Amino acid sequence: MATRNICELGEEILRKRAKEVRKVNRKILDLLDDMAQTLQEANGLGLAAPQVGILKRLIVVDVGDGLIELINPVLVEQEGEQLFMEGCLSYPGYFGNVRRPGKVKVRAMNREEQEIELEADEVLAVALCHEMDHLDGMMFVDKVVGRIYTAEELAKQREEEDAKKAADEAVQKPAKTVTQNAVGGTA
Repeated sequence: MATRNICELGEEILRKRAKEVRKVNRKILDLLDDMAQTLQEANGLGLAAPQVGILKRLIVVDVGDGLIELINPVLVEQEGEQLFMEGCLSYPGYFGNVRRPGKVKVRAMNREEQEIELEADEVLAVALCHEMDHLDGMMFVDKVVGRIYTAEELAKQREEEDAKKAADEAVQKPAKTVTQNAVGGTA
């Protein structure tokens, strides 16, 4: 396994449609292994082959429940909607809210060339859709609702939200009263 360089926004390959994988061979398996290693070292949730400079329809995703490798993934069902604050290894340090399906079903091949179906919701649904967008030359910045935030702006916004939440909780909590009983102790 090797760590690969991650292409960044502005590099032409990120705007191209990836080609279908016709045969799973040693080269494809090595690429999947390299992508998994790259993803782990970059501390990301997902990575698509175009992000490492290869126009093949391959993605790897790990949202904390183990690595998922998909070859030629296709979104076959979607339902609901969620707004999710996304970032991207190809646009480091920037984040934005993106509307994604609440639940998805994806059909793909695994590394053994078996067809599989994967149902996902919440963050896994977001990660799968985000990475499949890369296969079609799309990036999350194309779908941002509102504005794009820097990491610093996002951290400051979260600090302010946490402080407001703590203040609201303090106001809602009844004050503890201490009364003295006749013997001089407290009750």
